[in-house]
Amino acid sequence: MSVTVILSRKGNDIVTLSPDATLGDAVASLARNRIGAIVVTNGDMGVEGIISERDVVRLIGERGVDVLAEPLAGLMTKAVVTCAPDETVPQIMERMTRGRFRHVPVVSGGKVVGIISIGDVVKYRVEEMERESAQLRDYIMSA
Repeated sequence: MSVTVILSRKGNDIVTLSPDATLGDAVASLARNRIGAIVVTNGDMGVEGIISERDVVRLIGERGVDVLAEPLAGLMTKAVVTCAPDETVPQIMERMTRGRFRHVPVVSGGKVVGIISIGDVVKYRVEEMERESAQLRDYIMSA
């Protein structure tokens, strides 16, 4: 199965901010939307960076609360690992595990079209395993 299947179930809603938004803006948006990461985009919805809850905690711990007034351009992770809608769930799981990150923007045609989290991937895998288990039970019962 592909990333497209996950997006079709959860939706393509994505919260973005511009690089000139402040870390305080990002914190407010994370809380308001009850999400773990925000993709920082340019005017054409191209990925410029990403900022996560973990980034916020680390930055405040290292630099204090004054960092909340700084623009995301200097604080965000710029080397963003992205995926394409046609990539498979096992490919993304492996990439997230190896890279030790929890959110992956989905990019098509140079524009962000969604975001998937490790929670989305795990939920999909659990549902897939439950389907396989039910199919095996049905097979055994019919044999």
